[in-house]
Amino acid sequence: MFSTAFLDIPPLQGASGTVTLPGSKSISNRVLLLSALCQGTTVVHDLLASDDTRVMLAALRQLGCGVDAQGTTVTITGLGGQLKHHDAIEFFMGNAGTAMRPLTAALAVLGGDFTLKGVPRMHERPIGDLVDALRLLGCKIDYLGNDGFPPLHIGQPTLKVDAPIQVRGDVSSQFLTALLMALPLAAQKQDIVIDVVGELISKPYIDITLNLLARYGIAVKRDGWQRFTIPQGCSYQSPGTIHVEADASSASYFIALGAIAEGDGIRIQGVGAASIQGDIRFMDAAAQMGAIISSGNNWLDIQRGAWPLKGITLDCNHIPDAAMTLAVMALYADGPSTLRNIASWRVKETDRIVAMATECRKLGATVEEGPDWITVHPLPNGQPIHASAQGQWKAASIHTYDDHRVAMCFSLAAFNADQLPVRIEDPKCVAKTFPDYFEALFSVAHANTQDIPVICIDGPTASGKGTLASRVAQALGYHYLDSGALYRVTAYAALKAGLSLEASDEGLIADLARTLPVRFEGDTVWLGREDVSEAIRTEQAGMNASKVSVLPGVRTALVALQHSFQRLPGLLADGRDMGTVIFPDAPLKVFLTASAAKRAERRHKQLISKGISTTLDSLRADLEARDARDSSRSVAPLKAAQDAYQLDNSSLSVEASIDQVLAWWQAKQPF
Repeated sequence: MFSTAFLDIPPLQGASGTVTLPGSKSISNRVLLLSALCQGTTVVHDLLASDDTRVMLAALRQLGCGVDAQGTTVTITGLGGQLKHHDAIEFFMGNAGTAMRPLTAALAVLGGDFTLKGVPRMHERPIGDLVDALRLLGCKIDYLGNDGFPPLHIGQPTLKVDAPIQVRGDVSSQFLTALLMALPLAAQKQDIVIDVVGELISKPYIDITLNLLARYGIAVKRDGWQRFTIPQGCSYQSPGTIHVEADASSASYFIALGAIAEGDGIRIQGVGAASIQGDIRFMDAAAQMGAIISSGNNWLDIQRGAWPLKGITLDCNHIPDAAMTLAVMALYADGPSTLRNIASWRVKETDRIVAMATECRKLGATVEEGPDWITVHPLPNGQPIHASAQGQWKAASIHTYDDHRVAMCFSLAAFNADQLPVRIEDPKCVAKTFPDYFEALFSVAHANTQDIPVICIDGPTASGKGTLASRVAQALGYHYLDSGALYRVTAYAALKAGLSLEASDEGLIADLARTLPVRFEGDTVWLGREDVSEAIRTEQAGMNASKVSVLPGVRTALVALQHSFQRLPGLLADGRDMGTVIFPDAPLKVFLTASAAKRAERRHKQLISKGISTTLDSLRADLEARDARDSSRSVAPLKAAQDAYQLDNSSLSVEASIDQVLAWWQAKQPF
C-alpha cells in the first residue's frame, strides 16, 4: 500500500491483464456483525482486509467475541445474542459507516454502557434518523456532541414493541440495514415491523442485507420497499462457513479502465454479473457508454468499444458508490453526462457531489451540480483529435478528502489525451476498502517508457547514496534500484557457482548476470528465494563488486536487467553510472559527494556498530584508492553527468538531503 503524502501517476497509454479484487466492504462488515450475534463459530473466507473491517474486528474483540484471523480467513466465535462483558466500553469507529450504523443499533438493543465515536468526518455524518427509530423501540441513546450526529452514548433499553418502527429511507440505506440486523434480537415474543418513510434509496444495499440475513436464519418479509417484517421467535443461526464476494464497487474502476484504455482488455476475477451486490449494475451503465462486457459466475471481461465513450443521462440511485466512477468516465465521452438521484453522495465520507465537481474542474472540465445531480462535460480525448482541440486537459493535483473512492476514480484521469500526469493526494486513503488498489492498477496499466520517471543518484563509495535513494523512493512511492547491489549479487552468485572474478570467466559471469533473479523489498535483497542482504554488504563483497563491474561483458549483461526496473509509477536508481550510462535521459540526476574524511568517519561508525575493528586512516586510504580506481576505469568511469545537480552532504543530515532532492524533483513537476 502507498503511504506517501502524494502519488504522481505518469500519463498512461493502455491496459491489459487480470485483476483479482478484494472482498466486498458491505458484505464483509455485515457478515462480521451477523457472525458475532450468532451462537457458535463462523468461518468467514475472503474477508476484505481494510480500515473499515479492522474497525469492526476491533469492536467485536472489545465485546468479547473470539476473533481468529488468518490472512483473509477469519473465525468468529459469536455472542449468542448475549453480551459477555458489562463494563463501560468506548469504541472508535474511524470513518466506517458500515460499522458505525449497524453496531449502534445492535448495541442499543442489547444494552450496556457504550460510547461510539470516530474521526471528525464521522461526527458530521447524520445518524439521527436511526437514533429516532431506536428510541421508538425503547433504546437509550444520548448525543455527546451535536444532536443528530455521533459521538453517541448507549445505555440500558426498556424495549417495547407496540407499533411499527418508522425510519426515513431517503438519507442513507444504512439506517434500515442497521435496524434489520439488530431487531431480530428483540423479536422473541412478537413480530417487529419496520415502516420506511419516504423513498428508500440504495435499494440494492438492502437486498444485500436481506440476502445475508437469510443465510443466518432470519427470513424477513418484505412488502415492496416500504414495510419489512421480522418474524417472532427468529434467532441467528451460523451458516458455519461463508464466502465474501469480491467488491463490486471496486470492480467499477477496472470496468472503467477496460472501457477507456487501449489494449487487450481487462479481466476481473472475484465477481460476476450474478453478484448479490447492487453495484454490479455499474456494468450496464458502462455498456451504455460503450464498453464491451462479458461475464461468468466469478469473472468479468471488459474491452474498449465505442470511442469516445457515449455521454449518458442516468438515475444512479441503484449504484450510488460506483456512480462516482461514471463522473470520471464522462470526461472521455462525446457529450455531457448527467448523473441523477445521488443525494446520498452528500452524506458519505465527504460531500461527494462537491468533491467530484471540484476535482473534475481542476482537470479542465466544465461541471454543473445541483442538490442531487451532477453534469460533467467531456474534454478532448482519443482519435480523432484536431490539433486545435488539444491542450484542454490540465495536470491536476487531486485532493481526495480522505475519501477512498475519490482517489481511485481520479487515477483514471491519467489516460488523458494531452498525456499529462495526475497527482493523487493522500493515496493511502484507499485502505478503507482497497489497500492495494494502486498496485493492482499498475499491474495492468502501461505507459510509454519515456514517460515513466527516473531519478538517478550517483556518487562515490560511502557517500550515502543508498540511504538517500531508498528514502526518496519511499517518499515518492517509486521502485528502488541499488545498482551496486546488482554487482555485489552478481559477484556473490558467480563465486557460489565456482567462477573466478577475473576476465577469464567474463563470459560465464555475463551469462549468469543476464538471468539474475534479483529483487529488492525494502532493505532486503533477494537472489531467488535466498535473502542475501547481509552476505553482499560486507567489505569483501564490495571489493568483489568492483572487480566484476570493470568487466565489459558483465556490464552489458546487467544494463537490460537495470532497465527492467523502470516500472510504474517511477524509479529511484542509485549507483555510479545511473545518470551517465544506464538512464542518460532521466529527468533528474543527482551527484552525491562528501569528503573522503567524512565518508571514512561514517563508514567507521557503521563498522564499529557491527563489531568490526578498523581504523579511520585505513578506511580513508581505502576509499581514496577506490575513488581513484572507479574514476579512472576505462568502462563507465565514475563522474557526474553534465546535467546532474551536485549535492555535497558532508555537513547535511539525511533528512536535509532528502528535502533537497524532493525540492529539485518538485520544481520539475507541473503541479
